[in-house]
Amino acid sequence: MLELLKNKRILVVVAHPDDELLGLGGTINKLSSEYNATTRAIILGEGITSRADGRNPEMWKKELDTHSQNMLLAAKAVGYDSIKGYDFPDNRFDSVDLLDIVKVIEKDKEDFRPDVIFTHHGGDTNIDHRVTFDAVMPAIRPMQGEIVKIVLTFETPSSTEWQAPNYPNYFRPNVFIELSEANVEAKVKGMEHYEFESRKYPHPRSPEALRIISKRWGVNVGYDYAEPFMLIRSI
Repeated sequence: MLELLKNKRILVVVAHPDDELLGLGGTINKLSSEYNATTRAIILGEGITSRADGRNPEMWKKELDTHSQNMLLAAKAVGYDSIKGYDFPDNRFDSVDLLDIVKVIEKDKEDFRPDVIFTHHGGDTNIDHRVTFDAVMPAIRPMQGEIVKIVLTFETPSSTEWQAPNYPNYFRPNVFIELSEANVEAKVKGMEHYEFESRKYPHPRSPEALRIISKRWGVNVGYDYAEPFMLIRSI
């Protein structure tokens, strides 16, 4: 799989600030530093306002501004070439017409011209993750002239693994990308820039847990470290 991603333009479509690291921060670091990939992340949601009973972006203006700065620092830490944020309502993507989200993805796709898209697994517990996946798929219908040839979904720690095991669309990875310790540490360093998202161990978003999760998936396939993905399409 890594050879298929070499020299490619890779678009990462996520719901919230930090998802672009949690799901594949180590892989982005590897592809950027070792495989000459050009990488961009688009972050659809603002990622903050669901922490109050009602949505009031003005009440969270300071935090939203800080979040935007943290996004840039985190992107630099793992090696994204560019990153772009939108302001769809946090944990309320189901209140937005799906077409509005599809249009945003289509516009970024036409601007960036990616060969590959990574996005959320469609069966996560988080509604915004599920809607993101549901918006990506119509934005990249495999019609004549479609530029996206590979679609992969990733695990988002503190969401994907919390889904019920009998859920019909449970995460079952079939692609694993080997990581070095340096790739994992770049991911951890990037996450540490997210002051509103990082947590203490044993939370899945803690530095210790991120290292353990990388080891866990590595052990599954005979590596020291790895990140897991589901291949949705390869043309």
